[in-house]
Amino acid sequence: MRSPPSALKKSLVAEGFEIYRTSPSWVALADRVRDNLLMDAGVAAREGENLGVRVVLRARAGDFPGETPESLFERARELGDELRQRGYSEVSAEAVPLPDPSDRSRTLDTWYEVSLERSVADEPELFVELRYALTLPKTVERA
Repeated sequence: MRSPPSALKKSLVAEGFEIYRTSPSWVALADRVRDNLLMDAGVAAREGENLGVRVVLRARAGDFPGETPESLFERARELGDELRQRGYSEVSAEAVPLPDPSDRSRTLDTWYEVSLERSVADEPELFVELRYALTLPKTVERA
C-alpha cells in the first residue's frame, strides 16, 4: 500500500510542483502561464494502488461555433496523440458547462474534455511524466 495523498502532496512540493487542489485520490497541479497567472489544472498525479498521471485536454464550444459535440471531442482528442504514443489511454470524455457566475441557471459556454491516464512504477517516473505533461498544450486553439 502506498502512502496517503498528503505524503504524495509533500513529495510533489519538495520536487518543485505547485499544487492546485487535492481530492482523496488525485493531486492536481497548477499550470502557470504568462507571469503568475494560473490556468486551470489539466495535469494531476494519482495516488492509491498505482501511481499515475492524468491529463485533461479541452476544446471550448465558443471557439468553434456550429460544431457538433463529437467534433469538439475529436479536436480535444487530437491534442493527445503524443500522449497516446507514451502509453496514455483515454478514460473519459465529458461536456462540462460553464455557468454564468451571476446567474447559475444560464450557461456561458461548454468545455468538451477528454481525460487520458497512464500508470507509472514509482515517484521518480511520476515526476518525469508530470513535468512532461505540464509542457504540452491542453486546450485546442481557436480556429
